[in-house]
Amino acid sequence: MARSLSQMMLKRFAAYPLARSSAITSRYSTSLPSDPDTHEDFRPASKLESSGLSLENIVEQDVKENPVMIYMKGVPDLPRCGFSSLAVRVLKEYKAPISARNILEDPELKNAVKAFSHWPTFPQIFINGEFIGGSDIILNMHQSGELKEKLKTIVDNQGKEE
Repeated sequence: MARSLSQMMLKRFAAYPLARSSAITSRYSTSLPSDPDTHEDFRPASKLESSGLSLENIVEQDVKENPVMIYMKGVPDLPRCGFSSLAVRVLKEYKAPISARNILEDPELKNAVKAFSHWPTFPQIFINGEFIGGSDIILNMHQSGELKEKLKTIVDNQGKEE
């Protein structure tokens, strides 16, 4: 009985070709914003475009106005890659205020940050307006004591504000 039931189910599912299944998934993929079959509610939208500034200006403003700025995959409370996670963990050791943007939400932002820093990988960390580098550089600076010195004024100023 069990064997005949499984054969019956197998025949039933064999009627649906695999191509149909994969066509359905790609139809609703948000990676194709110009796909006419994708409903506008599911198309990726740049949250930064509505500000009226160019992405280059937004990156420049972010770096200038935030003492510690990190462009990363995910957000500090929920990093989406090991390198971003490492960078955040190191920076949090100093209790410095971290400002961040998730580059996974906006591919154009990702490209604008790369163009601004002339650096191809993420995360990208800026301290006091200066591009520092990625997680490997932050980790090396932490181990040598250089990061503590670089963040000292930021941490001291934060303590005065509280």
